[in-house]
Amino acid sequence: MRKPVCAVVGVGEGNGAALARAFARTGMAVALLARRTDFTSDLARELSDARPYACDVSDPSLVAQAFATIRTEMGDPATLVYNAGSGVWGDVESITLDDFEAAWRINAYGALAASREVIPAMKAVGSGSIIFIGATASRRGGPRTAAFAPAKAAQRSLAESMARSLWPQGIHVALIVIDAVVDLPGTRRKMPDKPDSFFLKPDDMAATAVWLAQQPRSAWTFEVELRPFGESW
Repeated sequence: MRKPVCAVVGVGEGNGAALARAFARTGMAVALLARRTDFTSDLARELSDARPYACDVSDPSLVAQAFATIRTEMGDPATLVYNAGSGVWGDVESITLDDFEAAWRINAYGALAASREVIPAMKAVGSGSIIFIGATASRRGGPRTAAFAPAKAAQRSLAESMARSLWPQGIHVALIVIDAVVDLPGTRRKMPDKPDSFFLKPDDMAATAVWLAQQPRSAWTFEVELRPFGESW
């Protein structure tokens, strides 16, 4: 019998890799989706049962192609974790319309495209998990998040709409709101004066995603916020 499949969309060296490792430890096979496969190919060799797939989430035809290949090679995903998310930092006068559209395509449009690829099979068996990795930018627009915040707000609204529609059909849709600076080599270099406790650890975030996917149906969570204990909020 095939292992249950977790598809992680947006796999890089931080949260994406941590999510892939966390779900692999539960015994799932993991599909690793990213624009390029150089990093994910190395990660796939590290994990017991994982495969890399090239996928640009801003192009629905490429999303459909990637998931069609996953279904053929690995099976229908029982869990989808949507971690793709980026945006240009700038105020309303400095961002371009292309910046605005690109942020929306990656954070919201791609999230919808990926979700629609897994929902039919989940509905057929009456179970499944779809987890979005969000940000506090979805709650408030800062001076320099004129492109990113609206995109994350659209993602959060999409997730909430999906949860209301799909929960009664046995599909657990959930959102993790990250209110923190993620612990990465790049963020450490930019903030050398910050203590270790300032950063959110990707492995700890990923443990929350696994917890959401394993929640019993009588006590599902839609939204959970994650921040280091000393974060001001």
